[in-house]
Amino acid sequence: MTGIDDITLNFSPGSLTLLNAILAVVMFSIAIDLKPEDFRRLRQAPKPLLVGLCSQFIVLPVLTFCLIVLTDPSPSIALGLILVAACPGGNISNFITHRAGGNAALSVSMTAFATVGALVLTPINIALWGGLYEPTRAILQETQIDPVQIAITVGLMLILPLVLGIQLNLRRPDLTRQMRKPLQYLSMGIFIAFIVLALAANWGFFLAFAGAVAGLVIVHNALALGGGYAVATLARLSPFNRRAVTIETGIQNSGLGLVLIFAFFNGLGGMAVVAAFWGIWHAITGLGLAAIMSRTEAER
Repeated sequence: MTGIDDITLNFSPGSLTLLNAILAVVMFSIAIDLKPEDFRRLRQAPKPLLVGLCSQFIVLPVLTFCLIVLTDPSPSIALGLILVAACPGGNISNFITHRAGGNAALSVSMTAFATVGALVLTPINIALWGGLYEPTRAILQETQIDPVQIAITVGLMLILPLVLGIQLNLRRPDLTRQMRKPLQYLSMGIFIAFIVLALAANWGFFLAFAGAVAGLVIVHNALALGGGYAVATLARLSPFNRRAVTIETGIQNSGLGLVLIFAFFNGLGGMAVVAAFWGIWHAITGLGLAAIMSRTEAER
């Protein structure tokens, strides 16, 4: 496992630009489901949203740090876990929440608010929790990441398409109604295909080190889902909202994580393998959990 801290995965600048564009399209496909009144409605009853954001940006990073302290993984793997936990909710969380019979509107709004919050909270969480753990602090000091540049990257990839999608839905709801499902399926298909092709160029490294991160990613994802469920339960949210918070906390934007890893950490091996494995595993657990939850109707 020590070798994983010494390798960097190959990812061309052109591939990184393409991944940025794909993530922007995925975010746009989510945004065309939103209208300004969705946000006004949540302002009138903000508790589920605030609980979800607390679970996402406070509880999950704390649980991640505890996991790292207890297991003492290689520094690049530890920083990969911290970075994934610092990202906003993943773009497939809305689809999975709908399949689970949870509050899809809350899920979409959580994704939107978490994406906006990620401009500030993602760099802060990476710097805070990575700086508290000595092995990862050394990596951060060597890379000297710029929080402003991370915020700009997040803004261009996620915030801009979010604003454009909401505006299009506001002005041309007839068009977004036709675009919605085809665009969501197309964007997710392209995203998955791109990740597979990108990993193919580094398949030897991925196979060699996937076993080193598999157990940690599985436990980490279980902590994320369990933490979301626990927070929502302690906050006495309805089962309908609890399902949304649970899934939103357990589905992370690993695509954004990969972009940040290749843009600011030069494709550091442990970090990249963690984010890539997360991208595969959280889809499996999310769909499996949705299948179980959908067997019963959630009380509202």
